[in-house]
Amino acid sequence: MTEWKRSGEWLELPAPNAMWKPLKPGAIEELAALLPVPRKFFLRLASQGRIQVEGDKVNLHVFPAEEASFRPERYNLDVIYEDDFCLVVNKPAGMSVHPSEVGQSGTLASAVAYYYASTGQACEVRHIHRLDQDTTGAVLYAKNEWAHVLLDEAMRDKRIDRSYVALAEGVFRAKQGTIDEPIGKDRHHSGKRRVTPNGDQAITHYKVLRQMEKAAFVGLELETGRTHQIRVHLSYLGHPLIGDTLYGGSSRLFHRQALHGERLLFDHPITQKQIEVHATLPQDFQLLLTEVAAL
Repeated sequence: MTEWKRSGEWLELPAPNAMWKPLKPGAIEELAALLPVPRKFFLRLASQGRIQVEGDKVNLHVFPAEEASFRPERYNLDVIYEDDFCLVVNKPAGMSVHPSEVGQSGTLASAVAYYYASTGQACEVRHIHRLDQDTTGAVLYAKNEWAHVLLDEAMRDKRIDRSYVALAEGVFRAKQGTIDEPIGKDRHHSGKRRVTPNGDQAITHYKVLRQMEKAAFVGLELETGRTHQIRVHLSYLGHPLIGDTLYGGSSRLFHRQALHGERLLFDHPITQKQIEVHATLPQDFQLLLTEVAAL
């Protein structure tokens, strides 16, 4: 990756080849070879006049001012990583990542829109993955179209590692293992999923981090991203999450599923440097862990 710097709405790069002034068709291929960007994206930039050559520099208009599609709503967002291309926030419990209906308020999308507006950033809100409404933890956003294209591709290619921690009921026979069971919709409950032979492939790796008398603190990693995957798979093993009444867990100690997206590991879409971020456990989860350990 060649060196670059941001200048307002433009990304500035050195232009080592004289053929880039004036910009010729072949320069697009050369530029595409220097940067991890799809060729179609460059062709569109060129057709829109968003590639300019000035002396020994080439400028790409990749930070245009954008208007967020979501109404900003004041919220004290927990930002755990940010640069010109990426944003990672620690999502609280009880908040949907994205609205499920027109006009829905109280979503993470609206909180991120407010954060962008309040910090003077004219960015669209582009989430790369989701968490269930009552699951806490790290959520990754792309701050411009370029980053969105590349991070979406990385997500599809399973190059973004997501690690979770959970409190699951019971004593695990195996201290670690892999659950490779297909997941599909439950015919009897529209909002529920189940293990079924006709479902989509779903793979979850787990490791018991701390086994207690009546529950286990478990670390989990996903190879796939099916709806409710961890919740369904652990329930299938006979170890539903504490608080997850939809999948057989008890709500006696906790009012929601005890699941937290603790870590994200991904290559930065532009620099290709590895980024690792950790989301702090929410206070209610920490208190639950202490309470369960004392049982």
